[in-house]
Amino acid sequence: MDPTVSIIIIAVLAIIVISVFLSFFPIMLWISALASGVRISIITLVAMRLRRVIPSRIVNPLIKATKAGLGLTINQLESHFLAGGNVDRVVNALIAAQRANIELVFERAAAIDLAGRDVLQAVQMSVNPRVIETPIVAAVAKDGIEVKVKARVTVRANIERLVGGAGEETIIARVGEGIVTTVGSSNSHKDVLENPDLISRTVLGKGLDAGTAFEILSIDIADVDVGKNIGAHLQTEQAEADKRIAQAKAEERRAMAVAQEQEMKARVVEMRARVVESESAVPLAMADALRTGKIGVLDYMNLKNLEADTQMRNSIGKTDVAPTDEDER
Repeated sequence: MDPTVSIIIIAVLAIIVISVFLSFFPIMLWISALASGVRISIITLVAMRLRRVIPSRIVNPLIKATKAGLGLTINQLESHFLAGGNVDRVVNALIAAQRANIELVFERAAAIDLAGRDVLQAVQMSVNPRVIETPIVAAVAKDGIEVKVKARVTVRANIERLVGGAGEETIIARVGEGIVTTVGSSNSHKDVLENPDLISRTVLGKGLDAGTAFEILSIDIADVDVGKNIGAHLQTEQAEADKRIAQAKAEERRAMAVAQEQEMKARVVEMRARVVESESAVPLAMADALRTGKIGVLDYMNLKNLEADTQMRNSIGKTDVAPTDEDER
């Protein structure tokens, strides 16, 4: 075999062996820890590899904690890492809390991190309060005028209540409830426009930050606008509803009147039928009277002459009467 090829193969094998060795024995990380004053054995680093723990995720935060004088142990950091926490973020939060004179121990910081909250952001919010802007909240005063209010809530994180405390959504909901209550209890919308600080004082007095992960520092009204006249709108809708009810009742009465009219017409026709029926019985009665001899022929002829004379007089009377407008039409 060519000596050059042999040298290349040996060099490649040496690189592979060194890479495998350094992957299990992080010599450079161990040297960095020793140079930073962190006493850790190489066996501990190898054991981390066997426990599927990335040594740099533990050693580098431990170096920062040691330099900051936090007094953390490698077992604390490794146990938090194995629990699924972010070791680097917890250490940064502890350092920030120490610099800001905020009392925060590792166990509480780890619990906050495992609960899914950003512990570093919470510490930063404790130092630098955050402003939460609420959406536009519409409320109606006693005079029926709608008032639209937008508020800005300045909050500071409460480290003691971060675990189990409510979030920003609860703060926004409670502030909106306080705005609706304050505007709704005002006699006029003008009172709210003249004194918008009335909303701030009322809302702050309700202790809205109870049970939340924040402490409310101030509530400032950013914008107040006048909306619709809800009272007049409701009265208009009520009047329209009353109108429809009255129209329905009138239509019901009209239908009843029409039905009664038709009933009366039917009764008239019925009475006319009875009259015709009665009149048809007269000739029969006359014939029976003639047959039985109750009346004579002369009496019958006199009756006919009387009827003819009556019809003649009626016809003469109708021609003498002046025609009316209805007759002309």
